[in-house]
Amino acid sequence: MLLPIIGVLIGIILGLILPVHIPTAYSSYMSIAVLAALDSVFGGIRASLEEKFETDAFISGFFGNALLAAGLAYIGDRLDVPIYLAAIFAFGSRLFQNFAMIRRYFLNRMRERFRQ
Repeated sequence: MLLPIIGVLIGIILGLILPVHIPTAYSSYMSIAVLAALDSVFGGIRASLEEKFETDAFISGFFGNALLAAGLAYIGDRLDVPIYLAAIFAFGSRLFQNFAMIRRYFLNRMRERFRQ
């Protein structure tokens, strides 16, 4: 449980410190890839809380989701069809769903502590 949180914090700190500039032409690909990666991170945290976490599934999902989302955005760009919106909708809804389940898990734990 602690390892994904540490990884996210290190990533945020490195992102703020390192001067990485992404060209405007690639910003939509990068934003979708980041959204897909965040979906995988929140899914990993949720799986860890449910004691169902598998490292190989997390890593393959992390990179697979990011590559699939960026690939869909690229294909949509070439076809002049906004396919990236499907990826944004799918990953965004799963992200909020996972966050809601994580939040409920911690709220239930807090309620149990106050009952004792």
